[in-house]
Amino acid sequence: MKKTVLSLLTFISVFVQLSYAQQKTRLTGNWEFLKQDIGSVWEAVRPVTPGNPESVPVWQKVSLPHCFNARDAVDPDINYYQGPGWYRTQLDIKNPYANGHALLHFEGAGQKTEVYVYTTKVGAHLGGYDEWTVDITQAVEDFKKTDVYQKRFKGRIPVEIRCANSRDLETIPSQLSDFNVYGGLYRYLNLVYVPAVSLDKIFASAQTDKEGKQGELQVKARFYNPANSSAADCLIKLIDPQGKVVADKTFQLNSLTGDVSIGSFQLKRPKLWSPADPALYTVEVSVKSGDQVDVQTEKVGFRNFELADNGPFYLNGKRLLLRGTHRHEDQAGVAEAMTDDMMRQEMQMMKDMGVNFIRLGHYQQSRTILNLCDSLGILVWEEEPWCRGGLGGEGYQNQAKQMMTNMIEQHFNHPAIILWGLGNENDWEGDFPVFDKEKIREFMKAQNDLAHRLDPSRKTTIRRCDFCKDIPDVYSPSIWAGWYRGLFTEYKATSEEEFKKVKHFFHAEWGGDSHALRHSENPDKALSNIKAGTGTDERLGDASLYGGAARASKDGDWSESYICNLFDWHLKEQETMTWLTGSAFWIFKDFSTPIRPDNPIPYMNQKGVVERDLTPKESYYVFQSYWTDKPMAHIYGHSWPVRWGDAGEEKMVKVYSNCDNAELFVNGKSYGIKKRNSQDFPAAGLRWMVPLQAGNNDIKVIAHKGKQTVTDQISQQYQTEKWGKPAKIVIEKVKDENGEATIQVKLQDSKGVPCLDAVNWIVFSLTGDGTLIDDLGTSRGSRKVQAYNGRALISIKTNNGKSVVGVQSPGLPTAFINL
Repeated sequence: MKKTVLSLLTFISVFVQLSYAQQKTRLTGNWEFLKQDIGSVWEAVRPVTPGNPESVPVWQKVSLPHCFNARDAVDPDINYYQGPGWYRTQLDIKNPYANGHALLHFEGAGQKTEVYVYTTKVGAHLGGYDEWTVDITQAVEDFKKTDVYQKRFKGRIPVEIRCANSRDLETIPSQLSDFNVYGGLYRYLNLVYVPAVSLDKIFASAQTDKEGKQGELQVKARFYNPANSSAADCLIKLIDPQGKVVADKTFQLNSLTGDVSIGSFQLKRPKLWSPADPALYTVEVSVKSGDQVDVQTEKVGFRNFELADNGPFYLNGKRLLLRGTHRHEDQAGVAEAMTDDMMRQEMQMMKDMGVNFIRLGHYQQSRTILNLCDSLGILVWEEEPWCRGGLGGEGYQNQAKQMMTNMIEQHFNHPAIILWGLGNENDWEGDFPVFDKEKIREFMKAQNDLAHRLDPSRKTTIRRCDFCKDIPDVYSPSIWAGWYRGLFTEYKATSEEEFKKVKHFFHAEWGGDSHALRHSENPDKALSNIKAGTGTDERLGDASLYGGAARASKDGDWSESYICNLFDWHLKEQETMTWLTGSAFWIFKDFSTPIRPDNPIPYMNQKGVVERDLTPKESYYVFQSYWTDKPMAHIYGHSWPVRWGDAGEEKMVKVYSNCDNAELFVNGKSYGIKKRNSQDFPAAGLRWMVPLQAGNNDIKVIAHKGKQTVTDQISQQYQTEKWGKPAKIVIEKVKDENGEATIQVKLQDSKGVPCLDAVNWIVFSLTGDGTLIDDLGTSRGSRKVQAYNGRALISIKTNNGKSVVGVQSPGLPTAFINL
């Protein structure tokens, strides 16, 4: 017995002495980019003499991640670029492992990618959202034997990458999708060194019973073993959330082929993972072959979930109402090329708003996002990019199968994931001459079976394809009460009807658009023209701003005021729907789309509760008031500088808060204490009718939750002068600091009275030394934008020079301002 223990300790000590993880470097700097195709890869590496023909085309210096469409996705005057682009760099390759391998690990690149070392093609990939690797070892060794290696490249390795997002109906996602199919190296690219035998993937399945009394962890591994070694030694550790090793095993592997079972652990009363306490364990696997060791770690969480038949969702044996949103990988100024810091800020804002669930639409998203969902405690529905258009041929279907496989295998270990999405709006035809429902059903069944084979522990789901709703485990019908169809007051009744039609119901996608900074004194005016009882599902054409039946999406004012009411109503109703698994409103952040050129910000889907640059809209605080526990209070109207009405007219002041009660003060006078009641619409009873005085009004709220007190205050002007139609443009500079000037445009009538309901198009232009800060897809960062309450803003980098800003609006005299 003593001899066995001694041998085990010796074995472990050998691992400790030799072990070090894969060496991984993010390749962010020293890149050049060309937004077009070239004759061949030779044009990217041939010698260049300045002034000679081979010196063109001209490449630009960039850093990764990088997207072709960082600006043009929301350029109001052109279609976004869809075509090839090239990247090139030179790498210093020094593999520390004898007989090891140098890999390029792509975390995602859009959409078809080819990889070259000098002029040798070393790999290719189809699909813009899954991860993949290219082994460049042999190509590097071959290149090192050439004269050009030392003479021209001075010991460095030239690498060229061609990405293309060209339109191709035989690939997914469909170009009919309501989001840009971006191009570029828009996720991180890594140089990875691995030994001769290394870990390709670890599959760690952590489960518990409903009470959490007994945990089980099963671990499988897939190896990268080009030399076909037949055996290796293995050490596996399970480390608890506090960093303590709670289990370990060592053993010899006599087969490295396929997915090899390498460990199974039983754990009594593991620390359970949940949104309230996202406890993560660490699985560390070390594999030793010869004198080389490869080490990988994965995070896992022990949790049990259940969707009750015709009932709610349970996590670890307790009902949990899923309070969700959606996300596209898109950000002002960079499009899909979001950095870790950007993603971290976005996901933290979701958590701070009270989100405990997210649907990642409509494709596999960055590993950073999944890691954040694990650590923050946000449950996940992730789906393959089979979105709209119909069903293509053999190549199309093979791509969908492969992307489904990659998504599940690459994100298998994340405890946050509970649902695998098979598709989105697959009832939307248009990419092919024939739309065959039976073939779509047949392929949906195949994808459903594939998902269950790859991962029996999770459920499958789709949204909006009624003729396939019996195939996945969970179905989400289309219910857009108060936006694309019907009234928002019809939401609960419609949901109950749909709930009865399927075994497991979830409500993904609801809400509506709001033009940030636009507010209304009568936001529900358009509802009087909308017919109730005609359904609340969106149909083809409902997203259009033209024709068809009256609906808020076409006939409403797109104000923040209206959408706050819509959200408020849905949230108060959901609190009483005891059978509801949960819902996910569409969408957390505004995002770009090629199919909405006529929206108030062209080419933007404006359904977010934050803008594309993460600036919160008023609706962010509506959700926070229902979904969070930390005391908060927010007076509606922080971005509403001027209200209007008759002298002496009482105006509603709303406060969104999760506190027990609140007291409102206007111009120093108390208007009483109100108690919060979630069922007292609007604003859960925290609303006051107040006579505002002409001119400035100071508004303050003091709210109490137990012994805690929070306050909020704003100042608003109140305009009693009536106005006619807009007759002139008035420009003023409202800010000038740190080399950046901000101008504000106001629309006035012929008497100079501000037109506070004007929605005219505003177009900015500039000449001189400065630069417009535009093409951001935000209310303040677009050179073409609809006015919000008769005004519009934009900023300019002055570049320490002089400029003239021009402002145009159809039917009005053009105006200028000198900077």
